[in-house]
Amino acid sequence: MLDIAFLDASTLGEGIDFEPILKLGQVRMFASTSREQRLQHIGGAEVVITNKVVIDKEIMDACPNLRLICVAGTGMDNIDLVYAEQKGVKVKNAVGYSTHSVAQTTFALLLELYMRVSVFNHYVHSGAYSAGNLYTCTQYPFCELAGKTLGIIGMGNIGKQVAKIATAFGMKVCYYSTSGKNTSCEHEYERLELDDLLTRVDVLSVHAPRNPQTYNLIGEKELRRMKKTAVVLNTGRGGIVNERELAAVLDEGVIAGAGIDVFEKEPFDAEHPFMLMQHPERLVLTPHIAWSSFEARTCLVGKIAENICNNI
Repeated sequence: MLDIAFLDASTLGEGIDFEPILKLGQVRMFASTSREQRLQHIGGAEVVITNKVVIDKEIMDACPNLRLICVAGTGMDNIDLVYAEQKGVKVKNAVGYSTHSVAQTTFALLLELYMRVSVFNHYVHSGAYSAGNLYTCTQYPFCELAGKTLGIIGMGNIGKQVAKIATAFGMKVCYYSTSGKNTSCEHEYERLELDDLLTRVDVLSVHAPRNPQTYNLIGEKELRRMKKTAVVLNTGRGGIVNERELAAVLDEGVIAGAGIDVFEKEPFDAEHPFMLMQHPERLVLTPHIAWSSFEARTCLVGKIAENICNNI
């Protein structure tokens, strides 16, 4: 019977049916696994499922039975991919499971920045609406997405879905390829170099993986090239947008706002620059939830099971 260890099953949350994985063998489910617990939890497993637990050279050398690492997500920066290939250990991630979830969250952040629905909701619930003499509230102006330009960094599956939704809103779409090789969307959307993209867009949305080419891709210098009315969204990976420099630029009013779902360190420290801002109203934060709709997490379990079946 196949020996499978799921090292951080709690990251998939409550209410998810793991049966597609459980029926594949003897599955040992751990809510979480610290660095010190990795060897104990993996034991003699042939298959390891990990979302965020690091699987490096040390672990691969110490686990001779290991044949397959299944990443419970898309990003594989917690796996030593080079050494895994040398050892003949297969590594498979889950692709496409969260496309709609991330795209939806991207626009939730954007609409909050543009519409400030939470502000209007508080206005009504606070009693201010009832106490006034107008049928509406015009003291918090908002803008339409129609006619605005959305610049996408990383035109993969999620970037394409975001572009599709933006078009439905009447936005213009352009994109920057971080690898310099993605020309597949040029017939639909204008492909620009980063400097040109930054000066043109009203909304900058990051959907790229974090790698040496994208780490700190957007910092103070890049943000200062943007329109004062522009907003930045990151539902891709933490570390692509420099968080300290973004906080400073937002406080200064260099750009209008930002919506961030992913962070370089997760969870970040209580003294993080985002928590110390003078103008926190310019920043909307969510705790790395874009990937995690119920449907996306259910699909993810199925894709992990498929990866095990197809590679063992």
